[in-house]
Amino acid sequence: MKRKLINWLGLTGTAAFLSYTLAVVISPYAFPGYNWMEQAVSDLSAETAPSRMLWNQISALYGVCSVVCATCVSIYVSEKRISSRLFRTGIYLFTIMNWISQVGYAMFPLADSGKEIASFQEVMHMAVTSAVVLLSIVSLVCLIFAGFKKGGSRGIGAWAAVALILMMAGAIGQAVVPPQYFGLVERFSVFAAVGFNAVCGICLFRGFTQKATDRFQEAGF
Repeated sequence: MKRKLINWLGLTGTAAFLSYTLAVVISPYAFPGYNWMEQAVSDLSAETAPSRMLWNQISALYGVCSVVCATCVSIYVSEKRISSRLFRTGIYLFTIMNWISQVGYAMFPLADSGKEIASFQEVMHMAVTSAVVLLSIVSLVCLIFAGFKKGGSRGIGAWAAVALILMMAGAIGQAVVPPQYFGLVERFSVFAAVGFNAVCGICLFRGFTQKATDRFQEAGF
Protein backbone atom coordinates (compact mmCIF):
# COMPACT_ATOMS: atom_id res chain seq x y z
CA MET A 1 0.00 0.00 0.00
CA LYS A 2 1.05 3.61 -0.56
CA ARG A 3 1.37 5.11 2.90
CA LYS A 4 0.24 8.65 3.58
CA LEU A 5 1.40 10.91 6.39
CA ILE A 6 -1.36 9.71 8.70
CA ASN A 7 -0.16 6.12 8.29
CA TRP A 8 3.41 7.07 9.17
CA LEU A 9 2.12 8.89 12.26
CA GLY A 10 0.97 5.51 13.53
CA LEU A 11 4.59 4.88 14.48
CA THR A 12 4.25 7.53 17.19
CA GLY A 13 2.50 4.83 19.22
CA THR A 14 5.69 2.77 19.23
CA ALA A 15 7.71 5.87 20.11
CA ALA A 16 5.38 6.51 23.06
CA PHE A 17 5.75 2.93 24.28
CA LEU A 18 9.55 3.04 24.11
CA SER A 19 9.68 6.46 25.79
CA TYR A 20 7.42 5.31 28.64
CA THR A 21 9.29 2.05 29.13
CA LEU A 22 12.65 3.80 29.32
CA ALA A 23 11.25 6.32 31.81
CA VAL A 24 9.90 3.55 34.05
CA VAL A 25 13.19 1.64 33.92
CA ILE A 26 15.70 4.51 34.20
CA SER A 27 13.98 7.12 36.41
CA PRO A 28 14.22 5.05 39.64
CA TYR A 29 18.02 5.49 39.51
CA ALA A 30 17.43 9.17 40.32
CA PHE A 31 15.11 8.31 43.23
CA PRO A 32 17.12 6.95 46.19
CA GLY A 33 15.14 4.36 48.10
CA TYR A 34 12.49 3.91 45.41
CA ASN A 35 11.09 0.38 45.44
CA TRP A 36 9.50 -0.44 42.09
CA MET A 37 7.75 -3.53 43.47
CA GLU A 38 6.05 -1.49 46.18
CA GLN A 39 5.60 2.02 44.76
CA ALA A 40 3.43 3.26 41.90
CA VAL A 41 4.87 4.55 38.63
CA SER A 42 3.30 7.95 39.31
CA ASP A 43 5.55 8.36 42.37
CA LEU A 44 8.45 8.87 39.95
CA SER A 45 6.85 12.03 38.51
CA ALA A 46 5.45 13.48 41.74
CA GLU A 47 6.20 17.17 42.32
CA THR A 48 8.66 16.46 45.15
CA ALA A 49 10.16 13.32 43.64
CA PRO A 50 13.94 13.62 43.01
CA SER A 51 13.39 11.71 39.77
CA ARG A 52 10.82 14.19 38.40
CA MET A 53 13.20 16.04 36.07
CA LEU A 54 14.70 12.83 34.67
CA TRP A 55 11.21 11.36 34.25
CA ASN A 56 10.04 14.42 32.30
CA GLN A 57 13.09 14.29 30.06
CA ILE A 58 12.87 10.60 29.20
CA SER A 59 9.08 10.46 28.90
CA ALA A 60 8.85 13.64 26.80
CA LEU A 61 7.77 11.67 23.73
CA TYR A 62 5.32 9.50 25.65
CA GLY A 63 2.57 12.03 26.36
CA VAL A 64 2.64 13.80 23.00
CA CYS A 65 3.05 10.67 20.89
CA SER A 66 0.29 8.78 22.72
CA VAL A 67 -2.24 11.49 21.95
CA VAL A 68 -1.04 11.94 18.36
CA CYS A 69 -1.22 8.20 17.69
CA ALA A 70 -4.66 7.65 19.20
CA THR A 71 -6.07 10.76 17.50
CA CYS A 72 -4.72 9.75 14.09
CA VAL A 73 -6.16 6.25 14.53
CA SER A 74 -9.57 7.76 15.32
CA ILE A 75 -9.44 10.05 12.29
CA TYR A 76 -8.40 7.21 10.00
CA VAL A 77 -11.03 4.68 11.11
CA SER A 78 -13.69 7.42 10.94
CA GLU A 79 -12.82 8.61 7.43
CA LYS A 80 -12.29 5.09 6.05
CA ARG A 81 -15.30 3.66 7.93
CA ILE A 82 -13.12 0.83 9.21
CA SER A 83 -14.99 -2.21 10.55
CA SER A 84 -18.24 -1.70 12.49
CA ARG A 85 -19.72 1.23 14.40
CA LEU A 86 -18.97 -0.60 17.66
CA PHE A 87 -15.32 -0.91 16.64
CA ARG A 88 -15.06 2.78 15.85
CA THR A 89 -16.78 3.68 19.13
CA GLY A 90 -14.17 1.65 21.00
CA ILE A 91 -11.38 3.52 19.20
CA TYR A 92 -12.97 6.89 19.95
CA LEU A 93 -13.32 6.09 23.66
CA PHE A 94 -9.72 4.91 23.79
CA THR A 95 -8.64 8.21 22.21
CA ILE A 96 -10.65 10.23 24.75
CA MET A 97 -8.95 8.22 27.49
CA ASN A 98 -5.54 9.21 26.13
CA TRP A 99 -6.49 12.88 26.06
CA ILE A 100 -7.82 12.77 29.64
CA SER A 101 -4.67 10.98 30.77
CA GLN A 102 -2.33 13.48 29.15
CA VAL A 103 -4.19 16.63 30.20
CA GLY A 104 -5.45 15.38 33.57
CA TYR A 105 -2.12 14.13 34.92
CA ALA A 106 -0.38 17.30 33.71
CA MET A 107 -2.91 19.45 35.59
CA PHE A 108 -3.02 17.31 38.73
CA PRO A 109 0.29 15.53 39.38
CA LEU A 110 0.84 13.90 42.74
CA ALA A 111 2.08 16.51 45.18
CA ASP A 112 4.29 14.12 47.11
CA SER A 113 5.42 10.59 46.22
CA GLY A 114 4.21 7.91 48.59
CA LYS A 115 2.10 10.39 50.59
CA GLU A 116 -1.44 9.69 51.76
CA ILE A 117 -4.04 11.12 49.37
CA ALA A 118 -5.48 14.17 51.11
CA SER A 119 -5.22 17.45 49.18
CA PHE A 120 -7.53 18.61 46.39
CA GLN A 121 -4.79 18.10 43.81
CA GLU A 122 -4.18 14.53 44.93
CA VAL A 123 -7.92 13.76 44.99
CA MET A 124 -8.20 15.10 41.43
CA HIS A 125 -5.23 12.96 40.44
CA MET A 126 -7.14 9.90 41.64
CA ALA A 127 -10.29 11.12 39.86
CA VAL A 128 -8.33 11.32 36.62
CA THR A 129 -7.03 7.81 37.26
CA SER A 130 -10.58 6.52 37.77
CA ALA A 131 -11.74 8.12 34.50
CA VAL A 132 -8.74 6.69 32.64
CA VAL A 133 -9.34 3.19 33.99
CA LEU A 134 -13.10 3.29 33.28
CA LEU A 135 -12.69 4.55 29.71
CA SER A 136 -9.91 2.04 29.08
CA ILE A 137 -12.08 -0.88 30.18
CA VAL A 138 -15.18 0.25 28.25
CA SER A 139 -13.20 0.93 25.06
CA LEU A 140 -11.42 -2.41 25.21
CA VAL A 141 -14.68 -4.30 25.81
CA CYS A 142 -16.19 -2.59 22.74
CA LEU A 143 -13.17 -3.56 20.64
CA ILE A 144 -13.26 -7.16 21.88
CA PHE A 145 -16.90 -7.62 20.94
CA ALA A 146 -16.41 -5.81 17.62
CA GLY A 147 -13.29 -7.82 16.80
CA PHE A 148 -14.89 -11.21 17.28
CA LYS A 149 -18.10 -10.41 15.42
CA LYS A 150 -18.41 -11.73 11.88
CA GLY A 151 -16.25 -9.59 9.63
CA GLY A 152 -14.56 -7.84 12.55
CA SER A 153 -10.85 -7.26 13.06
CA ARG A 154 -9.98 -10.35 15.06
CA GLY A 155 -6.37 -9.34 15.53
CA ILE A 156 -7.32 -6.07 17.23
CA GLY A 157 -9.99 -7.90 19.24
CA ALA A 158 -7.41 -10.40 20.48
CA TRP A 159 -4.96 -7.69 21.50
CA ALA A 160 -7.76 -5.77 23.20
CA ALA A 161 -8.56 -8.92 25.19
CA VAL A 162 -4.92 -9.27 26.25
CA ALA A 163 -4.81 -5.60 27.29
CA LEU A 164 -8.05 -5.94 29.26
CA ILE A 165 -6.82 -9.05 31.08
CA LEU A 166 -3.61 -7.28 32.08
CA MET A 167 -5.53 -4.19 33.14
CA MET A 168 -7.98 -6.17 35.27
CA ALA A 169 -5.15 -8.20 36.75
CA GLY A 170 -3.47 -4.97 37.77
CA ALA A 171 -6.64 -3.41 39.22
CA ILE A 172 -7.65 -6.53 41.15
CA GLY A 173 -4.09 -7.25 42.19
CA GLN A 174 -3.70 -3.82 43.78
CA ALA A 175 -6.59 -4.63 46.10
CA VAL A 176 -5.57 -8.16 47.07
CA VAL A 177 -1.77 -8.38 47.06
CA PRO A 178 0.34 -7.31 50.07
CA PRO A 179 1.44 -3.63 49.99
CA GLN A 180 5.00 -4.60 49.14
CA TYR A 181 3.81 -5.85 45.73
CA PHE A 182 1.52 -2.92 44.86
CA GLY A 183 3.92 -1.42 42.31
CA LEU A 184 4.41 -4.75 40.55
CA VAL A 185 0.72 -5.38 39.80
CA GLU A 186 0.07 -1.68 39.11
CA ARG A 187 2.46 -1.89 36.17
CA PHE A 188 0.21 -4.47 34.49
CA SER A 189 -2.47 -1.80 34.14
CA VAL A 190 -0.32 1.07 32.97
CA PHE A 191 1.61 -0.95 30.37
CA ALA A 192 -1.59 -2.52 29.04
CA ALA A 193 -2.90 0.83 27.78
CA VAL A 194 0.44 2.06 26.45
CA GLY A 195 1.08 -1.25 24.70
CA PHE A 196 -2.36 -1.39 23.11
CA ASN A 197 -1.93 2.14 21.80
CA ALA A 198 1.27 1.00 20.10
CA VAL A 199 -0.62 -1.94 18.53
CA CYS A 200 -3.27 0.41 17.15
CA GLY A 201 -0.52 2.63 15.77
CA ILE A 202 1.09 -0.27 13.94
CA CYS A 203 -2.28 -1.20 12.45
CA LEU A 204 -2.64 2.41 11.29
CA PHE A 205 0.82 2.24 9.74
CA ARG A 206 -0.30 -0.87 7.83
CA GLY A 207 -3.59 0.66 6.77
CA PHE A 208 -5.89 -1.35 9.06
CA THR A 209 -6.29 -4.08 6.45
CA GLN A 210 -7.71 -7.38 7.69
CA LYS A 211 -4.47 -9.11 6.72
CA ALA A 212 -2.43 -6.63 8.74
CA THR A 213 -4.53 -6.78 11.89
CA ASP A 214 -4.75 -10.56 11.80
CA ARG A 215 -0.96 -10.84 11.83
CA PHE A 216 -1.13 -10.04 15.52
CA GLN A 217 -3.38 -13.05 16.00
CA GLU A 218 -1.06 -15.26 13.99
CA ALA A 219 1.73 -14.24 16.38
CA GLY A 220 -0.02 -16.21 19.09
CA PHE A 221 -2.66 -13.86 20.45
